[in-house]
Amino acid sequence: MSDRQLRVVVLVGSLRRESVNRRLAELAVAHAPEQIDVQVAEDLHLLPFYNEDDDLDGLRDGRVDALRAQVGEADALLVVTPEYNGGSPAVLRNAIDWLSRPYGNGALAGLPVGVIGAALGRYAGTWAREDVRKAAGIAGAQVLAEVELGLATSGLEEGWAGEPELVDQVTAAVRRLVDEVAVDA
Repeated sequence: MSDRQLRVVVLVGSLRRESVNRRLAELAVAHAPEQIDVQVAEDLHLLPFYNEDDDLDGLRDGRVDALRAQVGEADALLVVTPEYNGGSPAVLRNAIDWLSRPYGNGALAGLPVGVIGAALGRYAGTWAREDVRKAAGIAGAQVLAEVELGLATSGLEEGWAGEPELVDQVTAAVRRLVDEVAVDA
């Protein structure tokens, strides 16, 4: 890996300030390996729903352009998703829709993407993670199946975010993404 600092942008599918998924993203930021800048893309809920007419006519909201620029300048993308009704949250899918355009040349094109998350139930959000992987892959991202972490929220106890094993798993997800960048560099 070179001496330049690599940038990983994180998309969080949960809007709740104290959500488990938000806290997983914050763990990624707080425990980022040296030489890696991890930043959370904020305010996904303020993006308008994707409308190709608005996009092609240049009537995009400035937040869309800002998100496209932030992800376009990133070396990798980490998506942290809850599971809503057996799939990924609409706010996350909408962000992916905006990032996928222009088709074939969007901010996701060729970008290494890893997906982790937390949800109720014994499958810990597997369907949502698969849903995001599928959407990102169709959008042109290089989806890394090896970046895998599904946290079942039903058994979490006080202080769960400080558990060394969990911190190691989140850090490993970021490292795996960066290793992919280093291979491609």
